[in-house]
Amino acid sequence: MIGEDGDALPDFQEWSTAAVRLLQGVVYHDDEKTWDRMLSNRTTLEGYVGRIGLRLIIDESDGFAYLKQLAAEELPREYEDLPKLFRNAPLSYGATLLCVLLREELRRFEDEDVHNERCVVPASELFDQWKMFFPSVDDEVKQRKEFERQLRTLDELKFVRRVNDDPQEWEIRRILKARVTAADIESLKEQLLTASRRRSKGKAE
Repeated sequence: MIGEDGDALPDFQEWSTAAVRLLQGVVYHDDEKTWDRMLSNRTTLEGYVGRIGLRLIIDESDGFAYLKQLAAEELPREYEDLPKLFRNAPLSYGATLLCVLLREELRRFEDEDVHNERCVVPASELFDQWKMFFPSVDDEVKQRKEFERQLRTLDELKFVRRVNDDPQEWEIRRILKARVTAADIESLKEQLLTASRRRSKGKAE
């Protein structure tokens, strides 16, 4: 195959699409074409991403897959000069708080709801929980806009998605279980409560 600049390109492989989608972020089972190609070419993809210091993580039971950046101690010595492809950007206080609230909702859903496949929560309920960790404000409209901004951030990360494009109904996606484990929740709660107390104290002063 000849590219636009006249150089020959390798023959297209069916796993190429899955590789690109994984490099872009999370792949879910409801993207059936990509999901099937990924599973049928799993060994090839593992070898491909492994050469650039990544590990393919596939959770077939919950229906998601993603690439994990290997830590320096996990890589062979000859990989020590390999640049990192992914950089961990810390989430804001508001987005981290929302992750914890969503993770708790997902855990409760999996423990108690055996009839539904998807964990869906109303945005209004999430907002009521979220705002409790902030000092009282007179301008709730502004606070709600900030909440919606943080929710969009998690949407971009594919942690949540709108249900039928309804901004008031959100599905919690199961990749959140990998990003915020059960062991992380208690630690994050304590950190958030400490930050919340500091915010309240600063507001009072």
